Amino acid sequence: MVKNSLWVFHLNSGSCNGCDIEILNIFAPRNDVERLGIKLVGSPRHADAIAFTGPITRECLPKVIDALKAVPEPKVVLAIGACACGGGIWYDTYSVIGGVKELYRILKEEYNMEPPATVFIPGCPPKPEAIIYGVAVASGMLESKQKKTVYVEPEESVANEKLMIAELISETEKTRHFMPGIVIRGVEDEP
Repeated sequence: MVKNSLWVFHLNSGSCNGCDIEILNIFAPRNDVERLGIKLVGSPRHADAIAFTGPITRECLPKVIDALKAVPEPKVVLAIGACACGGGIWYDTYSVIGGVKELYRILKEEYNMEPPATVFIPGCPPKPEAIIYGVAVASGMLESKQKKTVYVEPEESVANEKLMIAELISETEKTRHFMPGIVIRGVEDEP
């Protein structure tokens, strides 16, 4: 990650402008992140980081790749909003390739480029405080609260959950909406 001040190039790659408004909000007097050394720049060649908002559209893909290549090393990517993180509600539409993870797959396969360090800031749109936290982590001002991602699903809990579901179904198979006495049509009650 980058130390000291962080100059950010903002690239809207197909968003609804919700995240863009929140980015502008962090530069307003209430939050004023410029006092922390965070500044928006007009060219990716002058930036330390690139902030993506919106899903990456097929039309915008070449421009996104050009902008990403123009940011000097070491570069940081800020994926701001649900759309930039994973494509949002447009993740499987014909005109959208998805979020930055899909962009990284394309960069690896077609351009043989390794993905840069990335900070994901989810939300629709994310709150200004979340964006400030993500930018602070990217600039090295703060350590990330998340050290590593580990997902473990114990087998006992799965077995217990399946047993509870089976019991619930057997208790209520002749009733509707868990209300005893309401009989499902076609099922005979035992006397």
